[in-house]
Amino acid sequence: MCAHREHTFTVDIHTHILPEHIPDFKRKFGYGGFIYLEHHAPCRARMLQDGKFFREIEDNCWDPEKRLKECKQHYVDVQVLSTVPVMFSYWAKPKHTLYISQFLNDHIAQVVQRYPMRFIGLGTVPMQDTDLAIKELERCKSIGLAGVEIGTHVNDLNLDAPQLFPFFEACQQLDMAVFIHPWDMMGKERMPKYWLPWLVGMPAESALAICSLIFGGVFERLPDLRVAIAHGGGSFAATFGRIAHGFDVRPDLCAIDNPYHPSRYLGRFWVDSLVHDINMLDFIIRMFGAERVALGTDYPFPLGELEPGELIHQYTDDPQLKNLLLHGSALQWLKRDLAFFVQNL
Repeated sequence: MCAHREHTFTVDIHTHILPEHIPDFKRKFGYGGFIYLEHHAPCRARMLQDGKFFREIEDNCWDPEKRLKECKQHYVDVQVLSTVPVMFSYWAKPKHTLYISQFLNDHIAQVVQRYPMRFIGLGTVPMQDTDLAIKELERCKSIGLAGVEIGTHVNDLNLDAPQLFPFFEACQQLDMAVFIHPWDMMGKERMPKYWLPWLVGMPAESALAICSLIFGGVFERLPDLRVAIAHGGGSFAATFGRIAHGFDVRPDLCAIDNPYHPSRYLGRFWVDSLVHDINMLDFIIRMFGAERVALGTDYPFPLGELEPGELIHQYTDDPQLKNLLLHGSALQWLKRDLAFFVQNL
């Protein structure tokens, strides 16, 4: 991090957290597929799935004190906490996913309650059962979480599926923010090498989610739904010309559930700034508007922005624009008041 740069109040909407200890859900529920942690060295653990290595993590993934220390080093004032998407567990029996969701949500709520001016929490819910998802959404609100993180799809369902609409309707009614994060990437069976599911599949997942919400009429029917999409919206911005042209030339295929042009919805949702390229950052700001682009880093994982906010600081010296990108857009999405967080600075 450039130590000389002037500090601007900074909110990171895209960070992940896990409890330090995760129960043996395989033993509890009687079948496999669940993540557990193997603490094999000080301050380190392996994420394992049925004994198969998934990811190595460090204590900054579970220790709020370590996170706060690194936030200070990186000039981040507030982190928005959400679970690691592999924990969604939409494939499991709904009652078991509900149990896991409650376990994870209670942990995030406890961290937020302990450090209310440093963290904002997003819950996870059993999206494969809409009724249970809404009940847990309501509970998330009651324990102080600002919204929920969901996947770009729910098993075989895209986000325009009619059975999912009541959940989005409940999010609007309860005034809960929605953060959409890619998971279980499409085509992963055809991408066994080169980390391609993360490099190619993830951006495509986010574009699929946005197009589903647009073409499916979810944004049209729920104008007050507050949605943010990870990784700058994935490949959506880069392929929007093709998406719009497809709507123009084949409305018989694209407009079957929503008659309005996709351009109507640019600026209706937020994206994070995690695009790794200053030209792409400029592109999404021009496409969506600076008030719809918020700092996101994917902390604490290496595919994220390793120096939080550095790309934004490189992009502009304009104080007003920098304020929007580093905290203003985030707080608008979350419906949080800046004064609450700065009062003790």
